[in-house]
Amino acid sequence: MLLTPSERATYKTEIAHRLSPLSWSEVDVILDEFGANTQDMWSGDVFSYVVTMIKGLGDLPLRQLAAHLNIETGENSVLDPPVFWIEGQLWVFLSHLSKHKIFASELQAALATYGICSFVAHEDIEPDAEWQEEIEKALRTCDALVALLNEGFNQSTWTDQEVGYALGRGVPVFSVRLDIAPYGLFGKKQAFNGKGKDAASIANELYDAYRKHPKTRDKLADIVVDRFCNSGSFAEAKANSKQVEELEVWKSEYKSRLRDAVNNNGQVKHSWGVPEKIEAVIKKHDPDAVKEDFDDKIPF
Repeated sequence: MLLTPSERATYKTEIAHRLSPLSWSEVDVILDEFGANTQDMWSGDVFSYVVTMIKGLGDLPLRQLAAHLNIETGENSVLDPPVFWIEGQLWVFLSHLSKHKIFASELQAALATYGICSFVAHEDIEPDAEWQEEIEKALRTCDALVALLNEGFNQSTWTDQEVGYALGRGVPVFSVRLDIAPYGLFGKKQAFNGKGKDAASIANELYDAYRKHPKTRDKLADIVVDRFCNSGSFAEAKANSKQVEELEVWKSEYKSRLRDAVNNNGQVKHSWGVPEKIEAVIKKHDPDAVKEDFDDKIPF
């Protein structure tokens, strides 16, 4: 039976979202097996790449690829991003026990300073919203999950299911050891010692892991560049430039975007030493780049 336009749209959107957390090589292996196109060079993100590569895929291979990724059509399968996710940020699900929601909220606020939007069920769901449905939406669309391992975490059916869902999707699953150690299927995953640390320290460690992880570093690199280009103060420009210096990923369009920010964003242009730092970053990643002159570097 032929797919309806709605079913094709659902499959393509869901497939792109399911493959987005994977590495480029993993994506190409899967696309190639199902007869989709692949390319050696791509300047955009994984989502746009997958959408473009499966654009001409026939109904049968599209069905087969969707089945491989456990995607179903129908009302419940249509991607409906939760309203609490912030566009242009990394989306992280914080799995925690309800009695520890205060610390989860503190970590949520600390992560936000790095361009990471995190979901805390007991804070982000509207009172009249279907609680389980919103949690499912968050799990289906998050870029990563963090398990806050307080005493009793392994006895909660909800937290175990949240971790299992994320593991099944193949998104990065990190744990923060607070009272107990990682266990079960995610016992071998990356863990952080959170005992005696405040939310800011843990957030910094998580950010550092996400900027290096092959499944999150591309998106986070875009976020870092966006935040730098939109710096709203001298202090922001300085802080954001440090993150630009630490980029694990370099894309060709970054050179023009960073230089445009230096030339046209006054908070960047007049932040002491920042233009020189950015030019050094460009030179590091693109040794053949011609150095540009920057005028009026003295802040006022």
